[in-house]
Amino acid sequence: MCGIVGYLGPLNPKDVIMQGLKKLEYRGYDSAGLAVIQEGHTKLIRAMGKLQALDDKIKNESWTGHIGIGHTRWATHGVPSERNAHPHKVRGITLVHNGIIENYHEIKDALLAKGAQIASDTDSELVAHLIAAEYEKVKDLKSAVERVLPQLLGAFSIVVLCEQSPNELIAFKDGPPLVVGLGKGENFVASDVQALIKYTNEFIYLNDREIVKLEPNKVQLFSSHGVAIERKSVTLNWNAELTEKQGFAHFMLKEIHEQPRTVAAAVDSHLVETTVRLNRIGFNHPAYFENREKMDVAKDWENTQKVLKGVERVFVIACGTSFYAGNIAKYFIEKLANLPVEIDIASEFRYRDPVIPKNTLVMTISQSGETADTLAAIRLAKEKGALTLSLCNVKNSSIDRVADGHLYMNTGPEIGVASTKAFTATIALLNVFALGLGKIRKTISEKDETEFVASLRALPSKMEVVLSYDKYFQAAANTLKDFRGFLFMGRGTSYPIAMEGALKLKELAYLHAEGYAAGEMKHGPIALIDERMAVVMVAPRDHYFEKTVSNIEEVKARGGYIISMGSGDDQALKRISKQYLPIPVSDWLTNPILFVVPLQLMAYHLSSELGYDVDQPRNLAKSVTVE
Repeated sequence: MCGIVGYLGPLNPKDVIMQGLKKLEYRGYDSAGLAVIQEGHTKLIRAMGKLQALDDKIKNESWTGHIGIGHTRWATHGVPSERNAHPHKVRGITLVHNGIIENYHEIKDALLAKGAQIASDTDSELVAHLIAAEYEKVKDLKSAVERVLPQLLGAFSIVVLCEQSPNELIAFKDGPPLVVGLGKGENFVASDVQALIKYTNEFIYLNDREIVKLEPNKVQLFSSHGVAIERKSVTLNWNAELTEKQGFAHFMLKEIHEQPRTVAAAVDSHLVETTVRLNRIGFNHPAYFENREKMDVAKDWENTQKVLKGVERVFVIACGTSFYAGNIAKYFIEKLANLPVEIDIASEFRYRDPVIPKNTLVMTISQSGETADTLAAIRLAKEKGALTLSLCNVKNSSIDRVADGHLYMNTGPEIGVASTKAFTATIALLNVFALGLGKIRKTISEKDETEFVASLRALPSKMEVVLSYDKYFQAAANTLKDFRGFLFMGRGTSYPIAMEGALKLKELAYLHAEGYAAGEMKHGPIALIDERMAVVMVAPRDHYFEKTVSNIEEVKARGGYIISMGSGDDQALKRISKQYLPIPVSDWLTNPILFVVPLQLMAYHLSSELGYDVDQPRNLAKSVTVE
């Protein structure tokens, strides 16, 4: 996931672009860059690290001109480095890119065969090569883009400028968002309206495979074939409610689409280059809440390692959606840290007089930090001598204050009652914690650590790809309203995701749904399966896959309506499913986050289609502060 800003007009483009990038920095922290055409040449400066590094690098530079583009990067193809930073320049063509070019290898091989000199490891630079080659043929930037667009597969938003045509910006997208801001004698383009609201409240939202040509006094919209499109701009009147919803129909939908950012925010502070370091946990730290931001991070990590080395088992305590996240934690911690893990519903834990052996870590998960049963459970754990760790979203909340150690989701407020972004942020945080615990216990290798960190860094961009497929999830949801019941099934870490998918359908659409371990289907649920039962199967390509396919065949043999989700273009699942939903290929550690997003969207769309209040489902509250 990356942030993009483009500008042309009378203001200093450097200032406008940097202001916009500051609003979009949540989209990427690995590197940043700026390109401005001045005196017929492109001035391009890039910097490794957060946006401040770029700001420091350019502040003493002289900037003129009237057109430019900027970028803040979350690395996917190519490690974080200055040479992989955007913008990318090939001859007179300079561009910025957000997304993933899926046919990257084919394009690269073809370019190399033609003698192209490729300077980076990114998929993005390859697009600049393609556009530069076409521009040399047609001498028109929009026409060059039209010729390149059919060659690209994947999810992408791209903004291009050209030294030979310094009075226009061309932008196009397929998946990740792009919005055009309309001004007087100036125009803008960005990944998010937040980058532009300082300058305008008139916007045009690009649809997939559309091209927009921006000039200082004109904006023209075209189809991928160059056919002109008329579209009215949208005026955003930023009252308090709309500011929070940011133009989305519901808070829940906004929060689903925020998840690439919030997952990044959850893990960023704990990833240092290619390594994991659990920062600001605060075990045994005096006056933690007063001095949290002033703590010596290195010393705290040293202390955290000492404390966690003594842990011999882990209890995870939570309620509802957080409980399903805890179930995923069991797989993470047992596999990566080789520690036994018990999972408990907080309301059961607090009343069953649990046995807590010496050297036990009790982790509680609560988005609000105020859930009554979870608060009572952590207090009980402390009374019994356990080391306690709070995973929550609200600093200084009741549970947070009771805990010995602290991990924060950093999602910002979640208004929709049915949790979405807090759930995925929790799983991401549990990823990091399990990796950190494995590192401390020396149960993972440096190679594994590097690979898992790379996977976590790539996750936000893959989530954006999933979100760009929403029309397919909506179509799937629209087929479900006439079924009498629903089974959500999976194996391994997909089992808790199946339970969460069922919960979302119950919460939002008020339909009976159950989440099951697929291997348990023959122990009862198979009796329910007929043509009136819809079965949603979570089936990534993992070591459970063949067993999961067998379960699907059993459903098919009994007439069940099968919706399956799998990794990429899975022909085996396509053949045996009524509907197949492809999810970007990933690993067992990050698959749960990618696979839950379609289930959130399906529940959302079905609820909306049925006319229910998505943000405030009946009988539910955001935080359960009483028993």
